[in-house]
Amino acid sequence: MHNNFDDYKKNKGTTINHFYEKILLLKERMHTNTAKQIAEQRHNYMETFLEQFYSEWESLK
Repeated sequence: MHNNFDDYKKNKGTTINHFYEKILLLKERMHTNTAKQIAEQRHNYMETFLEQFYSEWESLK
């Protein structure tokens, strides 16, 4: 995690790190039932994407 936006911008981590640092945490921050449902679907989509990405990445080694 980063202390401020400048630290975030200077970070040399991968885009995949952003999924874990922020995107996959969003569903827990939703308040309405509709937002929770949408966030759950998008969270599942991102998890599926990451599984496929890692599978493809491993096959390139």
